[in-house]
Amino acid sequence: MEYELWRELALGMPGAYEDFPFGEDAAVFKIAVNGKSKAKMFGLLSHRFGLVSLNLKCDPALAEQLRAANEQITPGYHMNKKHWNTVVPGLPEDMMVDLIEDSYDLVIASLPRAEQEALGWRGLVERG
Repeated sequence: MEYELWRELALGMPGAYEDFPFGEDAAVFKIAVNGKSKAKMFGLLSHRFGLVSLNLKCDPALAEQLRAANEQITPGYHMNKKHWNTVVPGLPEDMMVDLIEDSYDLVIASLPRAEQEALGWRGLVERG
């Protein structure tokens, strides 16, 4: 159930699409503007051995706070553990929406301004 919800939330972000460079068990969510820019990853949804997990980019200070407060959030599996978290099922849906949006925002903030505008991104402050 979480797999489909998390996939739907990630793909609902402007310019988001999924790719399977690691096989059918790992959906990589990326952002690209009309296929013209180099795609940037903001999530990795894995469904292996009956276990679901989602790797998301996170501000390092917030990542530590989230890990301390939620047993479902750990340092990013096979990722830079300072900037990525791995989430497993058990968090409220509204929190998952926030985590996915935050990951998307961090990645899109690194794109050139023209690409941000093409996606209709309003920025971290305006979205809250």
